[in-house]
Amino acid sequence: MICFRSFRGEDTCNSFTTHLYKELCTKGINTFIDNDKLERGDVIASTLVAAIENSKFSVIVLSENYASSRWCLEELVKILECIRTKGQRVLPIFYNVDPSHIRYHKRKFWRSIG
Repeated sequence: MICFRSFRGEDTCNSFTTHLYKELCTKGINTFIDNDKLERGDVIASTLVAAIENSKFSVIVLSENYASSRWCLEELVKILECIRTKGQRVLPIFYNVDPSHIRYHKRKFWRSIG
């Protein structure tokens, strides 16, 4: 089984998502990790697109600054496309964010989107 994790590194990278990655691997779930080898740019890297497309499921860690990252939002769009076209499963995790703030476009989660 292959898993893709979408997360905002500055919010969760050295804490929650690191532990999540270790636990998924412990359970025998092959989890994509970029090891900071991907170049930052304006367009989502083809490596990420392929990782999303080849995954059986994705874990989306929705944190306070998730929506401020263009890459995170592009990953999310691709994941949503894979739900429709490939039946991919998705597990959303709300990390220090109330789900109602996302649903009703409240608070800091949406402030950075112009």
